[in-house]
Amino acid sequence: MDFTDIQGALPAAIRSRMIPAVNGLDLHILEAGHKETGRPLALLLHGFPDLAYGWRHVMPLLAEAGYHVVAPDQRGYGQTTGWSADYDAPLAPFGILNMVRDTLALVAALGYSHTSMLVGHDFGSPIAAYCAIARPDVFPSVVLMSAPFPGVPAFPFDTADKAPQPQPAQSPVQQLAAGLAALDPPRELYQHYFASRSASDDPQNAPEGLRQFFRTFFHVKSADWAGNAPHPLSPASPEAFAALPTYYVMEKGKTMPENVAPFRPSDAEVAAAHWLTEPELDVYVEAFSRTGFQGAMQGYRVLSDPALGAELRLFSGRTLDVPSLFIGGDKDWAPYISPGALDLMQTTSTTQLRDVAFVEGAGHWIQQEQPAQLARLLVDFAAKVGDGGPKSEKR
Repeated sequence: MDFTDIQGALPAAIRSRMIPAVNGLDLHILEAGHKETGRPLALLLHGFPDLAYGWRHVMPLLAEAGYHVVAPDQRGYGQTTGWSADYDAPLAPFGILNMVRDTLALVAALGYSHTSMLVGHDFGSPIAAYCAIARPDVFPSVVLMSAPFPGVPAFPFDTADKAPQPQPAQSPVQQLAAGLAALDPPRELYQHYFASRSASDDPQNAPEGLRQFFRTFFHVKSADWAGNAPHPLSPASPEAFAALPTYYVMEKGKTMPENVAPFRPSDAEVAAAHWLTEPELDVYVEAFSRTGFQGAMQGYRVLSDPALGAELRLFSGRTLDVPSLFIGGDKDWAPYISPGALDLMQTTSTTQLRDVAFVEGAGHWIQQEQPAQLARLLVDFAAKVGDGGPKSEKR
């Protein structure tokens, strides 16, 4: 399947096209509600290991509600080109603020002054959050899915007349990683694994093949897998984390395909997964067979890069001040994998959080598993914050 073929895998209401010269990318987008002019813009940002295609079930529903709905293949993914898949290439193009520039450039290329709905799922969530922090005039509301926003890294405050404080030898994340590695058997956070040099080749070299890896990975992180019973991790100790499924807190020394292989769905479970049919799975297999996984995994390396982390201190002291909504799946561990992040979102990192909603019967892939519930939440939120009306239309 190539770019000209993907249209046949889409609902009739969605079209596929390329937009050249978007912050140095030739950007592939899917869009619905595009046949009528003057519609407000709904922009949907996917996460890992997803594509714009992951929004296919919800896009027609938002178009029916009156939106021009656009979902891009993010930098590093799918049909979008202009990025490097070299592990040793500079990471700066994949930094969060450059991904914000990608998003801002797309809005401008589409001829809009601002979005009426901005939604980020998984790794798209921090991109969406920083879009709203950096340019609230362009992104006047935001919905974050699966990954809550813990706040902006800050410069030390009121230190000029105080003695310098010793810096801890390890960050809390490093301390947790060390504690997990010391367990018997040792464990490893998935973020650290995905940032390693070898991780990008593992899915394509999986003994069961890339297709079966994807089927199992999507299954085990969905509500279809009975083993998902998420809850807050308190205290956030290595022992508490070790109780998580091995797709999040891995058995150290094993690849991700090896960690998820024991949870391979049965033929009956595959047949029952109407949210991801075999032809739909083909789209993912084709895309990642062609691009590999390194571009998608660069984001995990960005999280541990000191220079790119320091760049975010540009917004030190800022909070997420536009109307916001958090949505999780009731069978998804992701809202709890960063200890305290959801609590911080509800207390200090946002000032206009309107609700925290958990979608019943959804795991990590909310937009695929329960699109009707998600569409209702998105449309209701946009109506309440006033971003869906005529004033939001294309300029």
